[in-house]
Amino acid sequence: MPVESGSSASSRQAKQKRKSHSLSIRRTNSTEQERTGLQREMLEGQDSKLPLSLRSNLLDLFGQIEREFENLYIENIELRREIETLNDRLTAEGQTIDGGDLTKGALKAKASHSTSQLSQKLKTTYKASTSKIVSSFKATTSRAVCQLVKEYVGHRDGIWDLSVTRTQPVVLGTASADHSAMLWSIETGKCLLKYLGHAGSVNSIKFHPTEQMALTASGDQTAHIWRYTVQLPTPQPVADISQTPCDDDIDFSDKDEADGDGDGPSECPSIRVSSTTLRSHQGVVIAADWLVGGKQVVTASWDRAANLYDVETSELVHSLTGHDQELTHCCTHPTQRLVVTSSRDTTFRLWDFRDPSIHSVNVFQGHTDTVTSAVFTVGDNVVSGSDDRTVKVWDLKNMRSPIATIRTDSAVNRISVSVNQRIIALPHDNRQVRLFDMSGVRLARLPRSNRQGHRRMVCCSAWCEDNSSCNLFSCGFDRQAIGWNINIPALLQEK
Repeated sequence: MPVESGSSASSRQAKQKRKSHSLSIRRTNSTEQERTGLQREMLEGQDSKLPLSLRSNLLDLFGQIEREFENLYIENIELRREIETLNDRLTAEGQTIDGGDLTKGALKAKASHSTSQLSQKLKTTYKASTSKIVSSFKATTSRAVCQLVKEYVGHRDGIWDLSVTRTQPVVLGTASADHSAMLWSIETGKCLLKYLGHAGSVNSIKFHPTEQMALTASGDQTAHIWRYTVQLPTPQPVADISQTPCDDDIDFSDKDEADGDGDGPSECPSIRVSSTTLRSHQGVVIAADWLVGGKQVVTASWDRAANLYDVETSELVHSLTGHDQELTHCCTHPTQRLVVTSSRDTTFRLWDFRDPSIHSVNVFQGHTDTVTSAVFTVGDNVVSGSDDRTVKVWDLKNMRSPIATIRTDSAVNRISVSVNQRIIALPHDNRQVRLFDMSGVRLARLPRSNRQGHRRMVCCSAWCEDNSSCNLFSCGFDRQAIGWNINIPALLQEK
């Protein structure tokens, strides 16, 4: 009895498949015609405002689309079967293929290459999905709890910066693009004082370490030092706001709520003249801070320089130059004569004034985009944030490479570090505020929804260690500052 060759058998199988494929299409077409007839009869009995001709035309079009998809589906099934048959043949004949069968060798090589690509893609997808699952699991094992305590509303434009006084009485200060700075009662949310001495956007506010003095930087190319005297109002009972887990994913709306004119409290007193005006910059003064002791201040400007001034004489002591582009932030060490400046040139620089005779500078190039801020911690660390969506923790003793890197999904603005808990608060362009520890482990995310949280970019965060009700503040371009009560379990911080 003659034995049928492999090639003739495969060709006969292919003919049978094509035949069955054409039969299935004919069956599908006949079934589709019957179905269309039934649907037409149903259309005539349905109530619709569309003309019957238009409805019939739509039905025909959708029927054609459905038939096309059905044909593609059938072809896909047949192709899968052919691929399985070829794979089985390659597996069975893999040990006996000689060098002369180039077609089979090429086919096998191509199949092997496609398989390896698919395998790699599956591995990548698997790793990404499992990492998300693991991160989600870690975040929920020991939940941090965040509570929105107070909203501070009164500015007419976005709020760039905020700070908390270091002396009694403890008040909150905000700097706004509406050309004003405001002092607020933390407990009541009432405006206590408004500073109106600047002719441009107020970009920064910092308080003197021991006296009731404020330092503000402005788009009018100046920095002002002004004295304030405030009296705290009697605290009112705080409404009971249910505690919300910090990892609240609710995000219902982007609409502007309470976006009103925001005239602010009419009874709020104001100051229009500064005690000291610091001039010499040729561009916007974007930030300013007090050096330890409060006898000198440093300012950062878009003219690519940072200036060191004497507070008593208002004289320029040093001009710190070297950045290639505009400065974005400056910060001073709480206990040492150290200054760190950030710039759009993707670097931040550490200036050392501890030795009066030698003023050293170190340049750090750890980011790939604008460094939006770099701040000191109480220890020997610097934390830098960038528009490249990363935050890096550096050791002052060895700053060749960061000791921790935090990767996020949005640009990071002016960060702050808690003195007592050593927690980093990251304000983002995407309206979120996230909390991390110094080793880069995510602890929490502040809740944000259409009922609470920021509705625009979050520009800055600031910790308050001396207040029991609010220990973290954030501000944004939705014209409001928010006071939060953050409770991080000790177990979560140890992780």
